[in-house]
Amino acid sequence: MPRPPDPAKRRRLLERVHDYVIRNGLSGLSLRPLAAELGTSDRMLLYYFGTKERLIAEVLAMDDRRPLLRVRDRLDAAGPPGDAADMRRLMEEVWRLFTAPDVRASFPLHIEVMVDSLLHPERYGPVLHDVVTQWTDLLTSILLGTGMPEDRARSHATLLVGAVFGLQLAPLTNDRWDQATAAYRDLLDCLEPAWCATGDNPR
Repeated sequence: MPRPPDPAKRRRLLERVHDYVIRNGLSGLSLRPLAAELGTSDRMLLYYFGTKERLIAEVLAMDDRRPLLRVRDRLDAAGPPGDAADMRRLMEEVWRLFTAPDVRASFPLHIEVMVDSLLHPERYGPVLHDVVTQWTDLLTSILLGTGMPEDRARSHATLLVGAVFGLQLAPLTNDRWDQATAAYRDLLDCLEPAWCATGDNPR
């Protein structure tokens, strides 16, 4: 009877694949040279991950989950935002998490996968859709907790998620993360008055 995969070894392999793909991208990626670079075999990679597409999906999920897990940990420890100022602080923290060097380094890979998925949606499955959905659902839930009606809460959550992801595109070409941060704060300036009004005058 074959032994089950070793979780610790699988995790170490995934971390090394992550570093390789961040450095080299997906263009022309094949398992044999990847395995040679890692000092293993393509058969071993297939044993642990099944397919190249599943391996890449898990690489993406490693970075996608970091900000999400950190925000959830923050909410577990401190509770949900109690007012508009708390909501503002939470959303500024979300931006800092996504634009931290260790996370934003993977963003070009996300773009590469997004483009490839438009042509070949079967390759990477719902991983990117799931990330957007999880963030939108989380922020919707937080805003509902402040007393905002569901349709308004989901609209604000959709706008915030779109801004967090979308505003990272331009700095990849011009490295002006300061401009992206300023634009994001302008958006928060526009949304914060509605959060202030929610408790007294739900809309």
